[in-house]
Amino acid sequence: MAKSPTITLNNGKLMPILGLGTWNSPAGEVAQAVKDAIDAGYRHIDCAYVYENEHEVGQAITAKIAEGVVKREDLFITSKLWNTFHDPKEVRGAFEITLKRLNLDYLDLYLIHWPMGYVKSDELFPKNEAGQHLHTNFDLLDTYRAMEELVDAGLTKSIGVSNFNIRLVTKIVDNSRIKPVVNQFECHPYLLNKKLREHCKSKNLVVTAYSPLGSPGRPYATAEDRNILHEPKLKAIAEKYNKSPAQILIRLQIQFGNVVIPKSVTKERIISNIDVFDFELTDEDIKDLESFGYTQRACVLEIDGSHPDYPFHED
Repeated sequence: MAKSPTITLNNGKLMPILGLGTWNSPAGEVAQAVKDAIDAGYRHIDCAYVYENEHEVGQAITAKIAEGVVKREDLFITSKLWNTFHDPKEVRGAFEITLKRLNLDYLDLYLIHWPMGYVKSDELFPKNEAGQHLHTNFDLLDTYRAMEELVDAGLTKSIGVSNFNIRLVTKIVDNSRIKPVVNQFECHPYLLNKKLREHCKSKNLVVTAYSPLGSPGRPYATAEDRNILHEPKLKAIAEKYNKSPAQILIRLQIQFGNVVIPKSVTKERIISNIDVFDFELTDEDIKDLESFGYTQRACVLEIDGSHPDYPFHED
């Protein structure tokens, strides 16, 4: 059984540097994936309200605690505030739904999932008749201050943000009472996000890298999209270390100093993905992995980007 090292957050809490992502993990499969991950040594599980599978994640966590495999304090559980709950009055209620689904008394980390707010709705992606997202314009600082109250109440140990660009990270850090500990965003050789990574480091935020493999299995991928896992330079490095291309990409994020959350529901891959602590990439390897010269964002969420806080119009 492998074991992930930890990284120290700016509030002194410890966060395992490698976790299991659960986005796009199918119903009926994610519970077993979480069980397999915990058995394999994972202690960090990344969740979100919008993934619509937190109840199954919770069932798996409850089962493994009951079996005596882990204690609650051994685990680091992250979830995220969805866009329809940006109204500060809605934040605690949304959090409590997640907590109930996960069958937990507290979270280790709670993030604002995206900076764009949506109108309150039973739908996750409320739209008008023209297919446009129905946005709200609650000040992100007010939403974040409601998150701070969750820390005050002992409901979550840490808070942070996700998919925030440099401007928005600065806004939160410079105006918050309880500093964010993490910015979670997409990071892989097709989207290195170097400026944002460096800015987060300068603000004492840890980066959590999602889609570290480029998310080739995303439901909206097209035939024209390139697949990082097929890159010849990556394959050559993997052969050199007798590792898989996926293991090399996961290791790359670790050597960037990022927390990394690869997703899988396949037991063999879950086990393989945590087996990345017995080798180290050289500077030349990293240079090669940064040299593909191709940009591809796997997770966009909105095409028009009309919300004033849409993050991808700037670094």
